[in-house]
Amino acid sequence: MEANRTLLQMKFARVVAMFAEQQGLSVEQALALFYHSETYRELSEGIADLHCRSDQYVTDELKAEYFQ
Repeated sequence: MEANRTLLQMKFARVVAMFAEQQGLSVEQALALFYHSETYRELSEGIADLHCRSDQYVTDELKAEYFQ
């Protein structure tokens, strides 16, 4: 399933904001980590329909990628 690009961009923004807040990062730092992550690649390529998961789930995946 392929996500609508506009909706996907809105999800990116919500995930980055949530990630920044939960990790105590600036939005710029969180954005840099996000765009260089495997999570971003999977989201943007529609792998495993990750874009269908909740924002919190995707944020948790991002945190696991960097901080666990």
